[in-house]
Amino acid sequence: MESLVSGWLTWRTAMDRALYGEEGFYRRGERPAEHFRTSVHASPRFAAALARLLAEVDALLGHPDRLDVVDVGAGSGRLLSNILGCVPAGLLDRLVPTAVEIAPRPAEVSSRIGWRPDLPDRITGLAVANEWLDNVPLDVVERTPGGIRTVLVDPSTGTERPGPAPSLEDHDWLERWWPLREPGDRAEIGHPRCAAWAAVIGRMSTGLAVAVDYSHSREARPVYGTLAGYRDGATVPPVPDGSCDVTAHVALDACTVAGERAGATSTLLTTQRDALRALGLSGTRPPLDLAHRDPRAYLAALCHAGEDAELTDSSGLGGFGWLAQTVGIPIPAVLSP
Repeated sequence: MESLVSGWLTWRTAMDRALYGEEGFYRRGERPAEHFRTSVHASPRFAAALARLLAEVDALLGHPDRLDVVDVGAGSGRLLSNILGCVPAGLLDRLVPTAVEIAPRPAEVSSRIGWRPDLPDRITGLAVANEWLDNVPLDVVERTPGGIRTVLVDPSTGTERPGPAPSLEDHDWLERWWPLREPGDRAEIGHPRCAAWAAVIGRMSTGLAVAVDYSHSREARPVYGTLAGYRDGATVPPVPDGSCDVTAHVALDACTVAGERAGATSTLLTTQRDALRALGLSGTRPPLDLAHRDPRAYLAALCHAGEDAELTDSSGLGGFGWLAQTVGIPIPAVLSP
């Protein structure tokens, strides 16, 4: 497709225009499931696990008259639709589901689900950001023989060249979270993601917020960064021209501190494998004798086991990081190690 803009740009500006500009990848309503595998589309059991977590939050809040469930970066709205199909009637009657998404509202989304381009002012309940932070635009820097330089990119080709020295804010974030040791080492400046997550926590009156994403920690940052592109189910070069999704893994440890500064009172940083297993997705195959006693039940249980296995596979979706932070309540016991 034709480039959205020409000339050299910082990666943060290029990503913002490519993903969220007037003709950007997400602005025009691209469906994530058409381009890459997500937990939401892998199995409705992901939503069932979150529905159980929502019920735990509801109990900790004392079953309020209004309970929010907010999906940040809702895409097609399927996660909320699936959650609505899982919760019991007594909770469903009090539930206020809200999708936060800049793309147009799909026609098939239930009228029960609110649809808005920005975060609600206040949230009492559960907020979920599943594969949202990895699409928050950021800058890339590289250590050169002449010092650390911001990387500039030609959005029409993806060609890069070194630019100016990073800002003081970028430099301070690097020093704390992603120090560069050798020429050629690269980093993705994560403070825009920290700010985005802090905005979610800052809107929590009381409840739980969960970020689920590709992630890494300070002890094991990737030497050359993680920028990647996805289109039509395949990995492609991350050319920021609006033709593909452009993403980078998230420094969830840095987001943890940002959330605490924004008001989080309890924190759990774990993996999707551990979180979903705690929420009942074991991946255990049903006993063989069930096939003789109840073939249909056996097939259903076998299907569930396969879906659970994909969602908790440590080399795939199960390796995603889960950052769970609460305001005014403890981390739900079901998630606590």
